Amino acid sequence: MFSKKTLIVIKRELRDKLFSKTFILMTVLIPVFMFGILGIQTFLMSFESDSGTNLTVVSENQDLAPKLQTAFNEAQIVKSGSYKINVEIKTRDEFDEYVLQNKKSLLGDKLTGIVFIPKQAEKDKKVEYYSKNPNNNSLLNKTRSIINKALIDYYFTGRNLSNEDIFFARESVDFSTFRVGSDDKVEEEGYGNQIIAFLFTFLLYFSLIFLGTMMMRAVVEEKHNRIVELLLSSVSSKELMTGKILGNGITGLIQMSIWLLPIMVLISSSVFVLPPELILKINMAHIAYFLFNFFVGLITFLGLFATVGAIFDNDQDAQSGLWPIMILIMIPFFISIAMLSNSENPIATIASMVPFASLIVMPARMTIIEVPVWQFALAIVVNVGTLLLIFPAAGKIYRVGILMTGKKPKWSEIIRWLKYKY
Repeated sequence: MFSKKTLIVIKRELRDKLFSKTFILMTVLIPVFMFGILGIQTFLMSFESDSGTNLTVVSENQDLAPKLQTAFNEAQIVKSGSYKINVEIKTRDEFDEYVLQNKKSLLGDKLTGIVFIPKQAEKDKKVEYYSKNPNNNSLLNKTRSIINKALIDYYFTGRNLSNEDIFFARESVDFSTFRVGSDDKVEEEGYGNQIIAFLFTFLLYFSLIFLGTMMMRAVVEEKHNRIVELLLSSVSSKELMTGKILGNGITGLIQMSIWLLPIMVLISSSVFVLPPELILKINMAHIAYFLFNFFVGLITFLGLFATVGAIFDNDQDAQSGLWPIMILIMIPFFISIAMLSNSENPIATIASMVPFASLIVMPARMTIIEVPVWQFALAIVVNVGTLLLIFPAAGKIYRVGILMTGKKPKWSEIIRWLKYKY
């Protein structure tokens, strides 16, 4: 498998890929793209069309109305001028008629919405909201705490409580989280590691799909243009496939290392000081495992993508044969994203030690929880074992499929290829 001809193919792939415009552009643009997406998302979340919001708050209890008016007058959304709040008092029957009377104003955007606070809300805090857009979570989140403040003030009125007592009753519980590890340190946890977990997951997902698709298209193109027939006159199909996969795998590893350089600098240098909530609780061992895991996973999936490319004669047919491989990447990706809210999720724990899924789930899991050594070892054994099983099978299909043209093979035929002995 590792002959001089294989090394020649590896050098050819490295030369073509490392110095290509695509490699350079993607290596530079992906970090820019990621930070750009985060910046746009932050901008969109902060940019809310509050200006001109006209809200009517209707209370069934006339004694609660002054509390509501005071709470809204003290709120920043009213002081800034973005919200106009009108507080009124009406019974349930009067309110139902009031909604019908203001229907045109609600539909014509003259009135943003009407909040109704029934008497029962003094006990269960259930409030009603009427609007053309009842799912305006931004408005509901901003007014919820203000209405809650007024209800608490009204509830404790006449109960001989100080302002400090009422202020305390209004406050929500704020958690400070601390990570307890196997060592003697107990450190406060921020959300820096969750960002890294998401970053690892996204990079793995993107790289496996992007580099795998490039591999598949390159094989399809060589097969379609009959270039592969010239190549196979000099090297065997096994040497060609091995060289192409290792060449592309090394290219991907170099690219991933470049993307992770800023993180390596942050965790190995004291020059750059991050805010406490952004401090990264990872070390170079985590980075080394991630890169090793990525290389094993990339070689595994490149073998699968190359196999699909060898089976079909054109991109359109090849795309139809990709869905089983895409599922092997997408399901672990969604498991990893879901795991960010609870790293002890049993599905994520199992997936981190299951073939294919482990390649994406374990790197994310290790950043947000201390993973037992035996689970790390099992994940490595599973991933390497999967590679050793996939590679020979992919080689058999590649050897037969790469020289077959014209007829689109059935899956039953492809399975029979695996039974051939060479």
